[in-house]
Amino acid sequence: MSRQTAIAIAAHPDDIEFKMCGTLLLLRRAGWAIHCFNLATGNGGSTLYDSRKTTEIRAGEARDAARVIGATWHPPITDDMEVIYDIRLLRKVAAVVREVRPSIVLTHPLQDYMEDHMETGRLAVSAAFAHTIANFVTDPERPAYQDDITVYHCMPHGACDPIRRPVIPSAWVDTGSVHRQSMKALACHRSQREWLDATQGMGDYLESMEAHARHMGRLSGAFEFAEGWWRHQHDGFSRHDTDPLADALGADYVHNPAFTATRHAPLINAIPQHPHGPRTSVRPTAPGTHSPSHHHAD
Repeated sequence: MSRQTAIAIAAHPDDIEFKMCGTLLLLRRAGWAIHCFNLATGNGGSTLYDSRKTTEIRAGEARDAARVIGATWHPPITDDMEVIYDIRLLRKVAAVVREVRPSIVLTHPLQDYMEDHMETGRLAVSAAFAHTIANFVTDPERPAYQDDITVYHCMPHGACDPIRRPVIPSAWVDTGSVHRQSMKALACHRSQREWLDATQGMGDYLESMEAHARHMGRLSGAFEFAEGWWRHQHDGFSRHDTDPLADALGADYVHNPAFTATRHAPLINAIPQHPHGPRTSVRPTAPGTHSPSHHHAD
């Protein structure tokens, strides 16, 4: 039996290390091959250097981080703020998916605080969906294949959607045993300390990552540090409703019963009293809690 493979597809260098690295490390410990693919160069992430120099610096940092976690690194395909859901980029992302042939794709949520993240999530989902479609031509051309793929979305920045509505994961991964190594991988992105402090007021980006991991751990009610995940609908991606993270990670992976309950709850028509007459609004019933107000990286 061939070695199972997982790939993290994210927008910018350091996005994987912020939200997905612990899960990748646990998969590697379980015997999986792991891959890192940032679609954007990170060229926008500096107030000190021009685009070319910043691209060089961030590529080096991303390769260093991949080495820390034992992952295969794939070069970016576009620049910051140019991650657009179009056929040119989709063909390139789909080619990488077909080369790697992953059973698991980790990526951004479809709703997040900025467009590069959301468009990356869309591209990753469509590239995974297209892995079986022989008549979809990739760039470079790679043959389609019929193995199952399961897509998982990490938590959005701040554990809320773009208009600040809190969200909860469908499952948590206990990353406590690999937390230090995740921090070491994130620390490879040294250039981002100045950038994130200057543009987003983040201060110590390592502390921000740790705060998010602690928040996910608290939400789980079981772990000190955790990463939260949503499992994408399986139709068109796999022949069965599989959950390979659960199979691979065992006790380190726990489902969220609150998410399961709200997933099956109907939308409720709330009719508040309004001074100018009744107004009907529709809102979901999903509970959730905002994470600490730390800013995230580009």
